[in-house]
Amino acid sequence: MIDPKLLDDESLKTTLAKRNEKYAKMAEELSLINNRWKLLKAEIDNLRHEQKSRSTMMRTLKGDEAASLRDELKKLSDTIKEKSSLLLVIENEKMEMALHIPNIPYADTPDGGEENNREVGKWGSIPEIENPLPHWELGEHLGILDFDRASKMSGSRFSILKGAGAKLERALINFMLDEHTSSGYTEMSPPLLVKRDTMVGTGQLPHLEEDAYKTSGDDPYFLIPTAEVVLVNSRRDEILENSELPVKYVAATTCFRSEAGSYGRDVRGLIRQHQFWKVELVKITAPEESENELIELKNNAEGILKKLELPFRTVMLAKGDMGFAAARTFDLEVWLPSENTYREISSCSNCTDFQARRTKIRYRPNTGDKPQLCHTLNGSGIAVGRTLLAILENFQTPDKNVVIPPVLRPYLGGKAMITPEGLK
Repeated sequence: MIDPKLLDDESLKTTLAKRNEKYAKMAEELSLINNRWKLLKAEIDNLRHEQKSRSTMMRTLKGDEAASLRDELKKLSDTIKEKSSLLLVIENEKMEMALHIPNIPYADTPDGGEENNREVGKWGSIPEIENPLPHWELGEHLGILDFDRASKMSGSRFSILKGAGAKLERALINFMLDEHTSSGYTEMSPPLLVKRDTMVGTGQLPHLEEDAYKTSGDDPYFLIPTAEVVLVNSRRDEILENSELPVKYVAATTCFRSEAGSYGRDVRGLIRQHQFWKVELVKITAPEESENELIELKNNAEGILKKLELPFRTVMLAKGDMGFAAARTFDLEVWLPSENTYREISSCSNCTDFQARRTKIRYRPNTGDKPQLCHTLNGSGIAVGRTLLAILENFQTPDKNVVIPPVLRPYLGGKAMITPEGLK
């Protein structure tokens, strides 16, 4: 949630319009509601001041004068109650609308949409593969991917990894966790079902409610779309000491997304699944350190791709392409030979105090200081399914086998190749 003080800033609408024009209109409407709230609040404060003043007068009055003033005080009290009830309605309306306003992007992020994303780095050599097969064809040929049986059980956009494929997935998860914990992240194994206010805390709700899976009933649980939700909320309503910062968490979890509105996009293969594994990184830090922590987080994610020897590029997202809670985002895009292009495999974002304001995560700069809002950061470290498919495509051989990246071989019993007969 943005700082309510920004509602009086004339530049807010212009800034939000660079994300999307609809947000500028929301901000204008929210500003009007906020003005109504402030005027009514001032009116109530004046009435209470008058009530207090007249109550003091009651001490010196008797008889008819006291009775008359008592009647006036009763009417004044009724008016205050009535206006206070209206103020609460307006305040709830203001808070509900504020939940639909995204974070304010840093001024130096590129203007525009996806086409204006700025490349800031590139690593690795593009493999020379004649007529590369897409990962779904390779997976079926090797006997490690089964979409048909998954579809029979669950419908489209589900998959079964089996044999060497399931082992490769497990190896990737263990490798990523080992790398990140050795870099100072604390491993977590969090719940996968959360309450509504937990999803609201990190900005998934109400913004992405149509994309969320949830249980039935009046007070449903939500299946997490990313471990960011639980890792950030694990420190909800806490005041941290400065010595604790930065807090660094990593978790490997299954994630669930309905992918509402993405019909027809990446319907084949592992790119856009309803259920998938992801290793997630989260940091909670002091505001003055958050940009440095973002670079380190990005480097942690890039380090996974480098050790796997997967070519990738890094882009800074434009204002119109960033996620709802982000003020700055770097995307890592891995090379896919079958598409002859780079595709997103990780997003690393600085959410500034946007999530901390919703979750009330604060810290004391020094002992005895007034608590201040923390900054939160998150990033995929990295998406497991997309990493697996990138390995299949980039390390395929002319005879349709797949070479296992050397760094993963210790996790696979020293095996160096995936063939139709299994690991060899």
